[in-house]
Amino acid sequence: MRRINRFKKKLLTFLFYGSIGLVASLFLFLIFYWSLSLNSSIYSLINNTKNEPVYLWVYALLTFGTIFLFGVNAVLFIYRWRKFGPPRFKVQGGSGLGALVGVAASACPVCGSVLLSAIGIAGGLAAFPLQGLELKALSFGLMVLPVWLTTRELKSLSCGDETCPIPRPTSFRAKDKSYLIASLALVAILILIGWNMLKTDPIIFSFFDKTALLNPSDNKLNTTNTSSTGNKVYDEVVAKVLPAQGFQSKIFLGDSVVKLLQNGVIDQSKFGAIYKERGGLPAELRDVLSQSSYRPILLTRENANIYVNLLWALGLSNYMSTNKDSPVNGKSLFNFASTGGWNIGKEENGGAYFNKFRIVELQPEQEALVTKIAKNTYRPCCNNSTFFQDCNHGSALLGLLQLGASQGLTEDELYKEALAFNSFWFPQNYIQTALYFKVVKNIEWDKVDPKLALGTDYSTGSGWSKNVQTEIAKIPNLIPQTRGGAGCGV
Repeated sequence: MRRINRFKKKLLTFLFYGSIGLVASLFLFLIFYWSLSLNSSIYSLINNTKNEPVYLWVYALLTFGTIFLFGVNAVLFIYRWRKFGPPRFKVQGGSGLGALVGVAASACPVCGSVLLSAIGIAGGLAAFPLQGLELKALSFGLMVLPVWLTTRELKSLSCGDETCPIPRPTSFRAKDKSYLIASLALVAILILIGWNMLKTDPIIFSFFDKTALLNPSDNKLNTTNTSSTGNKVYDEVVAKVLPAQGFQSKIFLGDSVVKLLQNGVIDQSKFGAIYKERGGLPAELRDVLSQSSYRPILLTRENANIYVNLLWALGLSNYMSTNKDSPVNGKSLFNFASTGGWNIGKEENGGAYFNKFRIVELQPEQEALVTKIAKNTYRPCCNNSTFFQDCNHGSALLGLLQLGASQGLTEDELYKEALAFNSFWFPQNYIQTALYFKVVKNIEWDKVDPKLALGTDYSTGSGWSKNVQTEIAKIPNLIPQTRGGAGCGV
């Protein structure tokens, strides 16, 4: 019986301290995820860093290591208090500081950071030489320090003579029962809160719904994800979002691409080499680098990605006075996917071309219109506006708006163009958005206000997951299972 009581006491002691550590770790995890979700998602973080596996693994290990050590520090704090009284602030202060640094570092290196921007670091993690791993390492180190200091202090206080304080019992006692119940209840509450936060993240969602898209930002259109599925509602929506005959734009390239070539923003040999590997340019674009074109763009499933690259170069390099206020215009200029990722110009880094050339001349009122629309349109790969052109799609849409405004398109026409191009660049997102409006709101896609569809509720990564994906998931057999790949490269 005595042995059973000892075992029971050890088990309750383990549960008591373990629940405290788990509460602390879960709490910090939720804070980290909340910080990440302000601008991005787990899916976006993985997708935007999957080509840098070392970065991704180090980021993950430092993050989860910090979370684990925060829980360890919480346990040591309570243990030390129960045994010898309250610890000194300088011993445990590192945990709090480490948590704060870790929260600031919980962001996607491509998508920016609201918290870092709030203290004047507009480029987010991209402003740091190691893309924010410095902050992660600092946060981890600040968690290790109090563990070491507390452990050392506990040893020094357990000297066993009259110079040291008399240790008090640390094992579970009857009066601790209420604290244990409270801790276990907090664990359950935090897990429930965490699940409600995480379940709409695309990469988490895909594990529980086999029709979910592992990568909903596929910008490489092909027959595997747009062909007829036999699902009448789905096929009707696809036909409207991605018409087989293409989208007939009112915008033409003019001499913009020729000027980009002349100014070195596009290197003809590098551009040609890329598309030679991909089977060559389609007939209507074979002379795009050498001849001006005043024929309105016909955007199709086959050429959508080519227009991403052509318009990316334009949006990146074309001058607008308002670009001086762009979040990419700072110390981190060369570190964004839109700048560092543009490697088919004469310069090694596209940051050298940012806002540099007057490729498309804009009147003051046209520039104001472009800036207004750019600040109010978004893309599903992150939570940033078109004006914050931190990736290729942001730059490309900005370039499209500049062309359209210079050619006299109205605000409503520009929004319509922007939605059509975004739909071809992020087909699976906008197919599901159109399904949402048709099935849930009873609104056909061509009746949806482009300003609404391109706003934060439906075109940001977090807004789309919350308002579209979650609702669509409630309707069985609406979406066929598909898979795809996308990225921020050429």
